[in-house]
Amino acid sequence: MAYDLITMGRIGVDLYPLQTGVPLPQVTSFGKFLGGSASNVAVAAARLGRRTAVITRTGDDPFGTYLHEALKGFGVDDRWVTPVPGLPTPVTFCEIFPPDDFPLYFYRQPKAPDLEIDAHELDLDAIRDARIFWVTGTGLSEEPSRTATLAALAHRAKSGTTVFDLDWRPMFWRDTAGSGPATARPFYAEALKHTTVAVGNLDEVEVATGVREPHAAARALLDAGVEVAVVKQGPKGVLAVNSKGDQAEVPPLPVNVLNGLGAGDAFGGSLCHGLLEGWDLEKIMRHANAAGAIVASRLECSSAMPTPDEIEAAITAGAVK
Repeated sequence: MAYDLITMGRIGVDLYPLQTGVPLPQVTSFGKFLGGSASNVAVAAARLGRRTAVITRTGDDPFGTYLHEALKGFGVDDRWVTPVPGLPTPVTFCEIFPPDDFPLYFYRQPKAPDLEIDAHELDLDAIRDARIFWVTGTGLSEEPSRTATLAALAHRAKSGTTVFDLDWRPMFWRDTAGSGPATARPFYAEALKHTTVAVGNLDEVEVATGVREPHAAARALLDAGVEVAVVKQGPKGVLAVNSKGDQAEVPPLPVNVLNGLGAGDAFGGSLCHGLLEGWDLEKIMRHANAAGAIVASRLECSSAMPTPDEIEAAITAGAVK
């Protein structure tokens, strides 16, 4: 049976403070959670009842063992999660200063195992057959992950729905001269040729297209070959436009933010669920916004992903309670 969703990209251990409003040097206790955007999206979709799997790599160490156990506990197939001897499983720390300041500290040295995904080891048939395949911009930042990501996209050739999470994190682009948006843009353009849905915030769509104004950026993404462009506008909500001319602009759901770091991944999992359900753009965006808002009201990311009932309750209430 084909998967509803296969994601490909980052995984790691999130070590988040159990104290809010406290600088990292003064934090005395942390919670340990599965992290990494591609992995969190798979978890979010699994929480909504979808059959999901993730393609990624960990260190051959106890944290890697923990991530396998966590994925299986969330109902995500871990068959394509493999160890890389000699590289440690990444860990990420953050500071929590609600409502909008959450500095992240990535420990991915000397290299993150998830950037060691090799094209020759991919199950290309499974990737082609999945109803949705999800890749990220981070997967393009280094070899061999870059070649593997583009090979998977080319083999899939837009069968089903292929989502490109633009996921611009400049600190990960270290093996190409300049390490700026101009360096990344050609790789983004190549990925967009094989993409049916592109998702990103204002910074990310600017990296991909050179355009920052949301409607113009959405048009540029459509011109690049995608069928649906989703532009996250922060406090202004989200804009979605498709190649048929349909458009939805949905405001954010009111929420008392505790930790905003997992909201985008919850949005992504719900986006996939709505696409699989065949909902119209506005309904997809409302559900995805609600899913993101719910996670923003919670400390953790992966284990905070909402259920369908929780999303419906937030939409009905008009806010996250």
